[in-house]
Amino acid sequence: MIQGSSSELACFCSYSLDLDVAIGFRLHKITEVLAISKQQDQDYLRRTSILDFDAGNITQLIDARGWRQLPQEQAARAVYEFCRDEILFGYNAGADSLPMSAILEEGLGHCNTKSTLLMGLLRALAIPCRLRGFTIDKRLQKGAMTPFVYFMSPKEILHTWVEVRLHERWVVLEGVILDEQYLRAVQNKFSNCQHAFLGYAIATPCLAKPAVQWTGRDTFIQREGIARELGVWASPDEFYTEHKTNLNGLKGWLYHRFFYKVLNNNVRRIREEAHDSTALSRTCEHREPPRSSN
Repeated sequence: MIQGSSSELACFCSYSLDLDVAIGFRLHKITEVLAISKQQDQDYLRRTSILDFDAGNITQLIDARGWRQLPQEQAARAVYEFCRDEILFGYNAGADSLPMSAILEEGLGHCNTKSTLLMGLLRALAIPCRLRGFTIDKRLQKGAMTPFVYFMSPKEILHTWVEVRLHERWVVLEGVILDEQYLRAVQNKFSNCQHAFLGYAIATPCLAKPAVQWTGRDTFIQREGIARELGVWASPDEFYTEHKTNLNGLKGWLYHRFFYKVLNNNVRRIREEAHDSTALSRTCEHREPPRSSN
């Protein structure tokens, strides 16, 4: 039984009431945060028109590789390495907004389409992921693009990367863009490069040792070429609805009819130069990448 003066009792009751209100408020906020987190989980796992991970060729791939039987981080690594090295770097026949099943069927991709495929495969394995959008300086593409297509390209090009949630933290997987053979070909071509490198679809502080290998931490291969950030998106569908794709109108028509074939022939030639000793160890004349203001 509580004993004391009426003023002490009133003070105690007031304190208890304040404490109850504070605890109630905190519990409400925790519940609210958990509800938001649950909704975000659903957003970061859902199927969309572009992320059509229930398509036949996607489910066949996942079943054949046995990815569903792997622990979450091992599955994420397997998917990352598949998209990086077995989906060759190249320029797709369709727009950046291609569905993932079409990207897998084509067997090649660049930053935006590889991000789509990587996202969809992660979600098919119930691994939460999201998209972060940017623009990049088009100088990053010099060398990978042929001169005329480079001239026709906008000064800033849409760019995306995937962020996957592992062990309660977001991990950036931008290093998925270039397959190992293509990257090695550029490294061999500019083996004397001693500074930050910008070109051939690469923007990195160190061409010899870019952060592209899976370690469970962030991977990057084009980050140093970022011009502007365009925010975080739950799906590529929402991103491209807002920002469209890189080439539209006449330029888009020319790209889908002719340019992508020319670009892929150029990329193929670069990749094959890895075995051509006369093409190796050229002097690197690329400027250091622009520093992002973000």
